[in-house]
Amino acid sequence: MRELIVAEFITLDGVIQAPGGAEDTEGGFQHGGWTLPYWHDDIGMHFFQALTQADAFLLGRKTWQIHGGAFEPMAAGDPFFDAINGISKYVVSTTLESASAWRNSTLISGDVAEAVRELKQQPGKNILVDGSSVLMRTLIQEDLVDEYLLHVYPLVLGGGKRLFPAGHRVDLNLVESQALPTGVVFQRYRPVR
Repeated sequence: MRELIVAEFITLDGVIQAPGGAEDTEGGFQHGGWTLPYWHDDIGMHFFQALTQADAFLLGRKTWQIHGGAFEPMAAGDPFFDAINGISKYVVSTTLESASAWRNSTLISGDVAEAVRELKQQPGKNILVDGSSVLMRTLIQEDLVDEYLLHVYPLVLGGGKRLFPAGHRVDLNLVESQALPTGVVFQRYRPVR
């Protein structure tokens, strides 16, 4: 059975919104790009390693549109961009009519939990999820996440979209922890089942 792996940049207060720039200002969020001062090459290595162990992305509509807008136009030849553009992508949306804006994408518009359970039963490598704060609530509440790869940043933003749904308890086992020189801590967790 395939595993669903969540890879997120996250603040100490659980915010995952707009880590790379002003890509998501919903709710008046003005802290976009909060990860940039803390970059370390190990962050990219961790994400690329997770990507090489996956053969599918599962994304919410907004994250899919942001990623697709950045990666679809990239010319072939870069290993990272080629891997992202070549992998199968599943976009969860009730408003999109088509997933043709980014190659190798399939639209999921029905019962998300059931569709993800079916994807996990198919043969293949891991299914990778990032961003997608709305989708995350469903995945976490339905106990569909098998592992969390979190880059925890040493700051508190005080507001923004969070990874874990309010009022929902999740017990986790720490599998790995690595402090990076910029103050970011990479942590791998698996749910206690």
